[in-house]
Amino acid sequence: MSDFGSRLRKARIQAKLSQEQLGIEAGLEPASASTRMNRYELGKRVPAQQIVHQLALVLKVPTAYFYSDNNDEASLLLNYHRLSKAKKQQVNELIQSLM
Repeated sequence: MSDFGSRLRKARIQAKLSQEQLGIEAGLEPASASTRMNRYELGKRVPAQQIVHQLALVLKVPTAYFYSDNNDEASLLLNYHRLSKAKKQQVNELIQSLM
């Protein structure tokens, strides 16, 4: 399984959606939604960028989460995305102070 596929599966399970539900909510044809999502999760196919964006919206994760080159960065992106605006500002200020 690819990093993309494992991250997609993890986010889908956390959202409590089936492969079919996620595919349909992301705008895929209902007849092929489950099959396509399965192939994406297994790393047999890579969705177009627009589909990845739609999946991210449905799953409430940043699109960049799926494209990150390493798991630490992906985790950081996911955690940052879930922060409130005020907390994001605090994180940005902390990072600036460390530079």
